[in-house]
Amino acid sequence: MPSGTSGASVGSQPPAPAIDANLAIALDALLAEQSVTRGAARLRTSPAAMSRTLGRLRRILQDPLLVRAGQTMVPTPRAQALRDEAAAVVHRLGALLTPGAGVDPAALRGTFTLQAADLVGAALAPGLLRLAHQEAPGVSLRFRAEELEAGPALRDGRIDLEVGSIDHVDPETRVEELVTLRMAAAVRPGHPLTEGVLTPDRLAAAEHVVVSRRGRFSGPLDTALAERNLTRRVAVVLPSHMAAMTLAARSDVVCLIPTALPGAAPSPLSDPATLLGLRILDIPLPLPPLAFGMAWHPRQAADGGHHWLRDAVRRTVHAPVSAPSPAPGSPPS
Repeated sequence: MPSGTSGASVGSQPPAPAIDANLAIALDALLAEQSVTRGAARLRTSPAAMSRTLGRLRRILQDPLLVRAGQTMVPTPRAQALRDEAAAVVHRLGALLTPGAGVDPAALRGTFTLQAADLVGAALAPGLLRLAHQEAPGVSLRFRAEELEAGPALRDGRIDLEVGSIDHVDPETRVEELVTLRMAAAVRPGHPLTEGVLTPDRLAAAEHVVVSRRGRFSGPLDTALAERNLTRRVAVVLPSHMAAMTLAARSDVVCLIPTALPGAAPSPLSDPATLLGLRILDIPLPLPPLAFGMAWHPRQAADGGHHWLRDAVRRTVHAPVSAPSPAPGSPPS
């Protein structure tokens, strides 16, 4: 309030009276049953409480509403005029306070924005687009690179869903783990490392490409090598996995990529090397697992459209992956 003014102004309107929705519900029951006893039974209250409520309604509406006629009660003309309106109000109140029903995906219109690394986007986009075509043809998908701070971007609606390695911890953000992966080495078919046993020494001696949006040269592999007094040569740092995998497919650099844990069924997220026909080599060192998940803001939790989006991501991540055809002239894995 600006300084020099008072809280009340001349000619201001009195505050609106508080509205008790329970009175509308009671009025509907009384007018439908035309009986205090039956109205009380309908609302699971006592006849005495319903009689007091009828008294309140009579004072508020300034009308008897129900009057005695022999052994029964009959509605006044005002009550008859209010009966349908009271029933409609109660119906609308019930709809307002009922949990939202599941949305029909075919009726959805608009764009969902997902933030994900390029490798995640490339892995998920085909399956998500296929589900959108089949179930929600009015939906468009927008993938953004990992360019925004995810917590605030989810909070203010610039992105609807973050998918990937969730490395921020915001108290209000909902996070669901989708799949746990491991890191493996990806090389072109015919790479020298595909011959013989891959040892930590041979892995360290090879040239590597590192993926880092922040330009970092080191990661968990360097920590594991250092425990064996080994260091690797990082020839280049690139900001995207797709660029690094493309380089690995056309040169002798080694690229680290996520892949399925031993014994786990492959999924689009765990099988990115098939995109470029790369060979996957197990890293002979203990590396920490990599959890992939999705994060969203709680305000989206009950939204029917967002619920479809999250379910579509789950189904895409866990969709079966057929084995790729081997590249011409490449040896078996």
